[in-house]
Amino acid sequence: MAHDAPQAAGPSKLVIRNIGLILSGALEKPILDGDTIVAENGKISAIGRFKDVNTEGATTIVDANGTTVAPGLIDSHVHPVAGDWTPRQNQINWIDSYLHGGVTTMISAGEVHMPGRPRDVVGLKAMAVFAQRAFWTLRPGGVKVHAGAPVIECEMVEEDFKEMAANGVKLLGEVGLGGVKDGPTARKMVGWARKYGIQSTIHTGGPSIPGSGLIDKDVVLEADTDVVGHINGGHTALPDDQIRCICEGCKRGLELVHNGNERSALFTLRTAREMGDLHRVILGTDAPAGSGVQPLGILRMVSMLSSLGELPAEIAFCLATGNTARMRALDCGLIEVGRSADFVIMDKAQHSPGKNILESVQLGDLPGIGMTIIDGIVRTQRSRNTPPAGKVPEVVAK
Repeated sequence: MAHDAPQAAGPSKLVIRNIGLILSGALEKPILDGDTIVAENGKISAIGRFKDVNTEGATTIVDANGTTVAPGLIDSHVHPVAGDWTPRQNQINWIDSYLHGGVTTMISAGEVHMPGRPRDVVGLKAMAVFAQRAFWTLRPGGVKVHAGAPVIECEMVEEDFKEMAANGVKLLGEVGLGGVKDGPTARKMVGWARKYGIQSTIHTGGPSIPGSGLIDKDVVLEADTDVVGHINGGHTALPDDQIRCICEGCKRGLELVHNGNERSALFTLRTAREMGDLHRVILGTDAPAGSGVQPLGILRMVSMLSSLGELPAEIAFCLATGNTARMRALDCGLIEVGRSADFVIMDKAQHSPGKNILESVQLGDLPGIGMTIIDGIVRTQRSRNTPPAGKVPEVVAK
């Protein structure tokens, strides 16, 4: 299994030079002017032209060779269990494989596949605290897994949420995967969670696993969770009129997932764009699941939404980075000074008909990943999962 990735032993300074294109992750300005990024002690300290930034004292220098640097991708919807193993598919190293798909941060929507998952209040609270602690101690490949997302049950009271928050729990698993499936109870508990700084997500659509059930627009709107989880279904989506009603009836996050209904994802995208609400759209995979593990799931969503949704590629990447970072209150996902130095370095795939990476993605091709960086540390070089890139970065000094 992949083990905890090493952290920097002392002061560090990363310089990425000779960048061909910088994608910021921010909808308001998705492309930045510059050819160099500097990060010190895991945080971005400068972005600009090589001649204008201080590169002295670098401990690591990466020559981007004219490739594209973007924020590390964020998967807003995963179901981790124990380290880098998933019992859902009895597969190991799935998180490390996601890193090779450009994902540097993951958000748990509930550790629902844990064998023997406790349903009693004491047990589910204990498991949430355990998962939060375990995944912040163990970072497979360096990937940041925000876990410890309990699935709420009807017997819970306000004091349970206060206790979990005091012990570091910051997420709820998908509302609807446990005993709470009605709007009034969900709204009450979501309110308690919000009061103590715990963010919430709701299951949307038909049942996905035994124990889950149909969660329709009425329950979603009344529950008022922070994120409308897989609004395009996981896997079964709601009818279009219900999806539109959710988009128009709340101002919460609209999560599109790989393991959902593609047509419904495109419908949601069009609706959000018509409303001027692209900032609400975030991306996840909803894996591991019955359909397996999708290491390239976020890249595939970016490509699909760009090519079939007619969304400029630089905007599509924002849905997988900055939008999620802002909605989830993360310090990554955007290339700006002070943020975590988490990057994916890419180029158009070899032989793609697109003239550059943006055009190739808008044509439906996946980019080739040449390197991932987390906290200013190079974690992987040429991806074992993506098509080979036309150009690749290289570490030229360390």
